[in-house]
Amino acid sequence: MNPLDPVCPCGSGNPLGHCCGPYHAGTAAPSAEHLMRSRYSAYVLGLVDYLVATTLPAQQSALDRAAMAAWSAQSTWLGLEVEGSELFGGQPEHAQVCFVARWHDAQGEHSHRERSAFVQVDGRWYFLDPTVPLKAGRNDPCPCGSRQKFKKCCAGYLS
Repeated sequence: MNPLDPVCPCGSGNPLGHCCGPYHAGTAAPSAEHLMRSRYSAYVLGLVDYLVATTLPAQQSALDRAAMAAWSAQSTWLGLEVEGSELFGGQPEHAQVCFVARWHDAQGEHSHRERSAFVQVDGRWYFLDPTVPLKAGRNDPCPCGSRQKFKKCCAGYLS
């Protein structure tokens, strides 16, 4: 392995420059799974701006950047296992990715299993953060910009 292009933290075994690195540099991830892997790598690498930019734009201002940066910096990242992904299609496309992330911090070793939801808007995938409430009623336009009612678009993926 080239020391100038280390192995990507996402667990693919590929060099960072040929895996998540291009997404961190601005190339759109081609799938929800690629985006999820690149977000894990961003936590490992301390790329908080990338984490914010790849969260649904309507949720970005409510993210706690300082907490994200602290968690990233104060953790030793131990690995990522993608258990599966499911593409639901539709307009806009939605997907879910099930994964297990492991890390170590001052409190010990941790493992977190999650089924994350994603939506594709204008050719880019975004993470739907379930910890950041969307200010939309069921019959309001969806915050993802699809022009559909929230209940017919992203609402079902956030529960």
